[in-house]
Amino acid sequence: MNTPTPTRITVDAWSPEEFEQQLRSHAPRYHIHHPYQVRMNAGELSREQIQGWVLNRFYYQIRIPNKDGALLANCPDRAVRRQWIQRILDHDGRADGEGGIEAWIRLGEACGLDRDRIVSCRDVLPGVRFAVDAYVNFVRRAPWDEAVASSLTELFAPTIHKARLASWPEHYPWIESEGLQYFRNRLTEAHRDVEHGLALVLERFDTRERQERALEILRFKLDVLWSMLDAMHMAYVADMPPYFNVEGGR
Repeated sequence: MNTPTPTRITVDAWSPEEFEQQLRSHAPRYHIHHPYQVRMNAGELSREQIQGWVLNRFYYQIRIPNKDGALLANCPDRAVRRQWIQRILDHDGRADGEGGIEAWIRLGEACGLDRDRIVSCRDVLPGVRFAVDAYVNFVRRAPWDEAVASSLTELFAPTIHKARLASWPEHYPWIESEGLQYFRNRLTEAHRDVEHGLALVLERFDTRERQERALEILRFKLDVLWSMLDAMHMAYVADMPPYFNVEGGR
């Protein structure tokens, strides 16, 4: 007796508008809702807790050009490469004293940190380092368009930058205003970047299976950002840094 061939059910792809809505529906997972960020925006963090966040996020800042370089290395499309390379220039700058990394160092200095301490990365928590490196390694190994999909947490970024610019001068007047320039710059840069990345994802992820994959990748990147704050919350809010309960661990 012949065994019936299983029927494969094909699910129609979402329209571009529906797919974009599916992507944007992940906003509640964005790290602006993490308790650490909630406390930050409410003015409830101490000087040391703000400084800890700045020190750890610096590691993310310096690894972003590595991530984007890996994406470019995997991308065969010259038009995409021409536009995407701007992200590296935004972070690294075209000359010394320019770019987002330098702006982040100035943020740290405005928070009372020493430049050498910031750039040394010696205070980066293991959990933060692990999460950021996992993101960079994903991009190195993924198809370039999947790497683009991982960047779409930028859909939600302008909200967090606006919140900091609105609340920090009131809540943290000890932070010099010039140090907030990084957030001002990202309001325009992130808008440009997300338009490009979103257009690529809507174009290239054109089957339901591929669209579901893009959502999976977006959730992974959201996990990365959330996990970074988990590590900081344990260390700086719960006062449970790595090995806190081990003799000589701190």
